[in-house]
Amino acid sequence: MLFAWSFGVIGLLIGSFLNVVIYRLPRGESIAVPGSHCPACGHFLRPWELIPLLSFAGLRGRCRQCGAKISRRYPLVELGMGLLFFYTAWRASVVSLNLFSDLAFLSLLVALSFIDLDTMRLPDSLVVPLFLLGLVRALFLPVQPAFGYSVLGAVAAGGGFWLIARFYPRGMGFGDVKLAAALGAYLGFPKVFLAVFLASVGGSLWGGLMLALRKKSLKQQIPFGPYLALGAILTLYWGSLFMQRYVNVVGH
Repeated sequence: MLFAWSFGVIGLLIGSFLNVVIYRLPRGESIAVPGSHCPACGHFLRPWELIPLLSFAGLRGRCRQCGAKISRRYPLVELGMGLLFFYTAWRASVVSLNLFSDLAFLSLLVALSFIDLDTMRLPDSLVVPLFLLGLVRALFLPVQPAFGYSVLGAVAAGGGFWLIARFYPRGMGFGDVKLAAALGAYLGFPKVFLAVFLASVGGSLWGGLMLALRKKSLKQQIPFGPYLALGAILTLYWGSLFMQRYVNVVGH
């Protein structure tokens, strides 16, 4: 359990870094310099103002210098990454290259999700590394999927989404096409289609709820990246179980 808690703490720190990536990358700013600062007044944060979760609570969600509100997203991303790292390490129980690969996969998905929510864009600077991560993992690590199924998953998912984007551009962007291909490379065939199915269900339910509450209209686009990310995470953790249950039900 100490092993998992250690990775949970690392996840909090990664979440703090991802907040920087999510804010700066779409703006074309460096994620390294300048150091973390208040976007309202430019106050550079001291080390004690950068402690995940605790600093937000200690500052009561406001900049110490100017009093500007700090978005609640920051502690939520930190907490979410801490929980994801904890659970992933708990499942793995040992340090391995596959564990680090999964943690990198999760980190990229979280960053892409929030950037898509903010900008309706999925930057290649994050999608391409995600795609390459899947291929390298399948090629060099003794885990599923095998390299051939990784390539097949990328081609099948990316190709299917490309057809949708080609003939119905308002319903699907090419960023989603590239993300689907990247998920196919990491999850492989046929698991990537489980991720897409779960994403579609999640997106439909949330979109229906927003329409019912009149928060969205039928003409407004909904970023699909976060739902693809959620479907991929669920498939990463429980995809084999879902598919085995499906086979059992169909077999009977």
